Parts: sequence; structure tokens; C-alpha cells
Amino acid sequence: MFDFLIHVSIMASLYAVLALSLNLQLGIAGLVNFGQILLFGAGAYGAAFAFSNQLGLAAGIGAGLALAVCVGLLFARLGRGLGGDYWGIATLAVAEACRMLLQTGGDLTGGAQGISGLPPLFEAGSRQDAALMTLGVCLAFLAAVYWLCRSLTHSRYGLSLKILREEPQLAVSLGYNPNALRTQVLVLSSMIAAVGGVIFAHYISFVGPDQIVAAETFLIWAMVIVGGVGNHFGVILGAVLMQFLFAFVPFAKDLLDMPSDYVAAMRLALVGGGLLIFLLWRPQGLVRERIGGGHRGG
Repeated sequence: MFDFLIHVSIMASLYAVLALSLNLQLGIAGLVNFGQILLFGAGAYGAAFAFSNQLGLAAGIGAGLALAVCVGLLFARLGRGLGGDYWGIATLAVAEACRMLLQTGGDLTGGAQGISGLPPLFEAGSRQDAALMTLGVCLAFLAAVYWLCRSLTHSRYGLSLKILREEPQLAVSLGYNPNALRTQVLVLSSMIAAVGGVIFAHYISFVGPDQIVAAETFLIWAMVIVGGVGNHFGVILGAVLMQFLFAFVPFAKDLLDMPSDYVAAMRLALVGGGLLIFLLWRPQGLVRERIGGGHRGG
């Protein structure tokens, strides 16, 4: 049971990082990105490509960052000619197109079978010791990302992003460049998600196209909405809550004596049901975005 809790905590930490990177786009800058999981996948595949070419962890991080930044720049370029809702649909289409390319990429990407055998971040000691050290890295990274997001949100730069979110025309009249701001926040979010993807790839030692399906993006969206859009602490809370609920679905299935096929359906119901409940009855999420003193909470 202890090993299971460590695993769930690692996954919750990584998804919390992903949720923070999405919240930086959605909650602070007002960017509707439905291709968020592709940024995470870019980091994971960067680590896999480095492993396939007998390169080390540093090369994997560099490759993951480079791929993710390219995707972020592509998203930003799409945003110059499309409105918010249409841009969101375009990011989803790009993410799905890239997933299909990875699935049919042959030896380069491993195709539908993916790339396996990536070494763990820590190989010394027992498996439990390695998992605990990985958890420590994940928590440290999560803390660093949380500090970065809060610092940006409470800075003059964060204020410019909020103005862009609330009144784009006012941002222009004040001398801000909306395209530059969108590009910057997308690149930063891409880099955060990519490092999370690298850690994830080495933790589970496998990377495949099934990890970057659209359902994963909507899971991240659910975490942000349930936690509280615009509140970084709330987003972490939403990610941890959703991940632990997902992890205990098999136990609920056994308790209710339901077929194993129902596990995936129950998880989808949690995502869809959570989104509907909070959008209808508590749109501010578990932790409300506080307004006051020119800054927003979280």
C-alpha cells in the first residue's frame, strides 16, 4: 500500500505541474489551450529520443524543451489569426494530428508500440528508495513551479497578462503587444510541461502515443476548473484530488463488484461529472480567485 501511495503521489505531483502550466495560460492570460497534453508529450518524447540515441538525461531534457518550445511557438502563431474559441479548437486539432504522426512514425517514434526501456532517474538502492527519491524530485519541481507562477502573477508582467485576459484592447492601448505576451506565456508553459514530461518518461520507463490522447488534456482542464481557475494553490488541490480519486476507482469497482471494463468509464464519468458540477454550481472552483490590491490570489 505504501508503494501505491508513493506512485499516486508522484503522478499527482506531475499532473499538478501540468495543471499549473495550463492555469498560467488559461487562468492568468486567458488562453484556451486544448492541446496542453502535447506539450507534456513533447518532453516525454524528447527523453525517449535521447535514450534511443544513447544520450543522457541532460540531452533528454534539452530535446524535450526544444520540442515543446516548437509546439508552443506553433500554438502562438495559430493564435495570431484566430479568435479564442477557434484557437482552442486549432490547438486540439494540432495535438491530435501530432499524436497520429507519432503513432505512424515507425522506428523513429516506435509507432503505436512507443519507446520502452528508459532508465529510471535513480537506480541506486531498492525500488522503493528510488521511488521516494523520484517523489522528492517531483515535489521540489512542483514547489519551484508554484513559486514561479505566483511570482509572475504578482508582478507587473502578471498584471499585463491579466489585462490581456480581461480587456485585450486596453492592453494594446497601454502599449502591450498581445502577440508577444501570448508567445511568451506559451513558451514558458511549454517548458514547464516538458520537464514534467521528461520526469514522467523516466519514471514509467515508457513513452507512447496513448499517453497524449485528448482525454488527458480534458483531465487537466478538469483539475484546473475543480481547483479554481486563476488560483495556483487551488489548481494544485484540484490536481491532487482528481488524481487520488482516479487512483481509487479500481477499489470502488471491487467494492461494488463491477466488471473491470467499468474502470475507464468511471474515470471518464469523474472528469465529465466534475466539470459539469463545478461549471454549473461552483464555477469559481474549490479555491476562489481572490481579487484585491491589484493582485489575484493563489
